[in-house]
Amino acid sequence: MNKPIRTISIFCLLLFLALMLNATYLQYWKAGELNDDPQNRRVLVASYSRERGAILVGSKPVAESVESDDEYKFQRTYPKPLEYAPLTGWFSYYSATGIEQTRNDVLSGDDSRLFVTKLVDLLSNDPTQGGNVQLTIDPAAQDAAYNGLRALGANVQGSVVALEPSTGKILAMVSLPSYDPNKLASHDLGSVQDTFDRLDDDPAEPLLNRAIQTRLPPGSTFKILTAAAAIDKGLYKAEDQVPGGVTFQLPQTSGPTGEIDNEGRSCGANNARIPFSQALAQSCNTSFAQLAIEVGAEDMAKTAEGFGFNSHYFDDLSPQAESVFPTDATEPEIGQSGIGQFEVAATPLQMAMVTAGIANGGTVMRPYLVDEEQSADLDVIQKTEPQELSQAVSSSTASEVTKLMVGTVNEGTASPGAIDGIQVAGKTGTAQSGIAAVPPYAWYVAFAPAENPRVAVAVMIQKADIPRGEIAGGTYGGPIAKAVMEAVIK
Repeated sequence: MNKPIRTISIFCLLLFLALMLNATYLQYWKAGELNDDPQNRRVLVASYSRERGAILVGSKPVAESVESDDEYKFQRTYPKPLEYAPLTGWFSYYSATGIEQTRNDVLSGDDSRLFVTKLVDLLSNDPTQGGNVQLTIDPAAQDAAYNGLRALGANVQGSVVALEPSTGKILAMVSLPSYDPNKLASHDLGSVQDTFDRLDDDPAEPLLNRAIQTRLPPGSTFKILTAAAAIDKGLYKAEDQVPGGVTFQLPQTSGPTGEIDNEGRSCGANNARIPFSQALAQSCNTSFAQLAIEVGAEDMAKTAEGFGFNSHYFDDLSPQAESVFPTDATEPEIGQSGIGQFEVAATPLQMAMVTAGIANGGTVMRPYLVDEEQSADLDVIQKTEPQELSQAVSSSTASEVTKLMVGTVNEGTASPGAIDGIQVAGKTGTAQSGIAAVPPYAWYVAFAPAENPRVAVAVMIQKADIPRGEIAGGTYGGPIAKAVMEAVIK
C-alpha cells in the first residue's frame, strides 16, 4: 500500500472512530439531557401526541387530554381552570408545574410501574396512554373555599386550606388570584410565552400558590400554639387564671416600642389575673406574651417545631416554603413570638396543620394531596397511606386547648364561624404587616365538630377590597371557614 492511500485510510478510520464516539456520547451520556431539553421538538411532538392521563377530583377530571386537529394530536385542557390551577399547574412546551410536574411520570405513562400497560399497548399496536392521578380534594369543600374567597372582591389575595385531621388529607386548597392554565397549555407557542410573561410580571403574583408558598405573620391564630405549649409544660389548665392586663411591658425594654396592648379588649387590669378562657376568647395580647415568656424560648420552639415549623413536610406540590419560628429568641422576642409576631411566619397550610393537630389529639399528620395513582384502566398502582409527622403535644393538652377554642367561638372573637347544632373550635387573627402602606393580614382557623373533628380549616386574607379599619379575621375569614366546614360535615 503506497503512502497516500495509507494516509487516507488512517484518516477515514479516525473519522469513523470520532463518529462512533460522538454517537455513543449523544445516545448514552447526553441522552437524558437532550430528552429533557425544552427545545427538543421531537420530544415535544411525542409528548403531545400521547394521551396524557387525567387529574381527578372525585370522578371528574380537573385536567385531561382531548383530541386536537393539529400535528400534536392531543390538547391538554382544564375544565375548572381558576379554581384548580394552583393544584394542577399546567403542562406546556416550556415547562410543567403543580401536579403536572410532580406526577409527570405517571401522567405521561413513563412510570416504570406502568411497564405492563405499555407492553400491552406496544404488542397491540395501540398508542401509549398515561395514568391518572386521584386527588384528596372534596369538591364541595373546594367550591365553598373558592367561592367564599372570591366573594371578597376582584382584587383579593389569599388562601384557604382544609385538612382531614385524622389522616392529613387535603380536602380543599385555594389560592387567589389565580390564572387560566388552558392559555399556558395552548399549542400556539408564541401566545403561551406572551401569557407567561404577563402573568410572571403581574405584581399580584397569580402564579404563586399562596397556600404553600406565602409566609406571613399568623397573628393571634398562633395563640392556640402558645396555649398548647403552656398547658403541655404543666403551667396551666383551661380552667385556670392566667396573667392579664391592659398593657404589658416586655422585659429588657422601655417605652412604647416594648409595650404590648390589647387594642381595647377586655383583658383585666394590669397585674391582674383573668380566666384562661377569657384570655383566648378576647385574644389578649398581654396574656399570651406573658405565657410565652413563662414557657421559655426553648420549649416554645420545641412545640412550634412539633407542629411543623422550621421543616419540610409536603412533596405533592413544589416548592413548599418552610414556616418559621425563631430558635434563639430573647425574652422580649419570645413575648412577641407568643402572639404570632416578631419573626414568626407561617403558610396557610402550616396553620391548618396546627389546627388539625389540636383536633387530632396533639398528633400532627403529614399533609398529602395525591390519594391514588392509577393506570389508564383505573387500576390502582399506588395509594397514599396516612403518615404521622409528630406528636406535638399530649392528648390531654389538645383537649384543654379545644375547650378554650370552643369558648372562643361560643363567646369570643371567633363567633362568625359558629354552625347551628355543631360545636366549632376556632380562633381569629389579625397580624400587622410591619409596613405602613400594607394593611394587616386577616386569619381564621377552626375545626369541627369539636368532639369528633372531621375537618380543620385555615383562612388567610393577605389583601382585599376592605377598608383598613374593618380588616378582621373573624368578620371575613369566619364565614369562609364555616362554609367549608359545613360542606364537609353536611
